[in-house]
Amino acid sequence: MKINSTVILTLILLILMLGSGSVSAFLGFNLGSSALKGVTTPDGRPTSKFASAKSNSSQSGEVTLLKEEDILKTVKARIEGKAKAAQSDKLAEDDEDIDENKQQQKEKTQTVVEEKPQPGFPKTSESEGVTFAVQSARYSGGDLLLKVKMQNQGADSVRFLYSFLDVTDDKGRTLSASTEGLPPELPANGSSFSGTISIPTALLDDVKKVSLSLTDYPDQKLKLEVANIPVDKKD
Repeated sequence: MKINSTVILTLILLILMLGSGSVSAFLGFNLGSSALKGVTTPDGRPTSKFASAKSNSSQSGEVTLLKEEDILKTVKARIEGKAKAAQSDKLAEDDEDIDENKQQQKEKTQTVVEEKPQPGFPKTSESEGVTFAVQSARYSGGDLLLKVKMQNQGADSVRFLYSFLDVTDDKGRTLSASTEGLPPELPANGSSFSGTISIPTALLDDVKKVSLSLTDYPDQKLKLEVANIPVDKKD
């Protein structure tokens, strides 16, 4: 019985293929094993992860959990500290304001004490128990300022409408004027009131004296007249 050469060739090829496959598998296994050396399976248990994280944080000292009570105490202490600081600053500012007001009042008092009355003043008029006095005449800010004091010592209150105030110069000309601080009504047996009558300086170029005339409103029972008030400018 003769063996067919084709069969022999086929068997040889199969043997070679099996051998080469076995060698390739062996070599692949060895390479994979060497590549996976040192690689371990990860631990999927939660408790081990938390324990590991806790140990790492305690060793590194990065995270420290505080109690809620301690945090609230710290915040409260800081707020109280800021409030006390703000209060102390406000008290200091108030003390400074009080000292400044006292100093200003002292300077003002000294100024009033040191101010000397003008020669020829006051000029006074009285009618029905009402006194009308011009205390001084001074130029300031483009106006002539007449300081006036009024007092009612009568039994009845008296009303005034200062738009009826007549101001004339020594040539008989009527001058425009405005009042400030004078009361619209003087109470009976009351205290004195002070105010100012302002006359524009432009109307007083050639004027040496002015006169004032005032009556009550609406009864017009009294008439207050102050004449020959010196207003001559002195260089």
